[in-house]
Amino acid sequence: MASTVLVVDDSAMARKMLIRSLPAAWDVEVRQATNGLEALAAYRQGDVDVMFLDLTMPEMDGFQVLEALRAEGLNCLVVVVSADIQPEAQERVKRLGAIAFVKKPVDAEKLGVVLREYGVAL
Repeated sequence: MASTVLVVDDSAMARKMLIRSLPAAWDVEVRQATNGLEALAAYRQGDVDVMFLDLTMPEMDGFQVLEALRAEGLNCLVVVVSADIQPEAQERVKRLGAIAFVKKPVDAEKLGVVLREYGVAL
């Protein structure tokens, strides 16, 4: 059965690069959102297994999305993907429920390691 992945980033190029970095053997249905509001709407429709979330976006940033997901009883794995590699940002997203922080540009091998570490069947 395919996993449903939601890729959230305001940059179409960044979304495309992340999607290309997903493990080739992973059976996934990929959905996309361009900002935090779209991400929450997609999440609320259900069936999101893994969310890849950028931090810096218009409308609603990644931190706000994590706060909303946490308030709603987060039931998907969230991997933050950002160029903001400040230790404070990394600590904050983990406190808000993200399972990992991956630096842009995404390294496909490292992404696979993170997913396997959290039991995602690839």
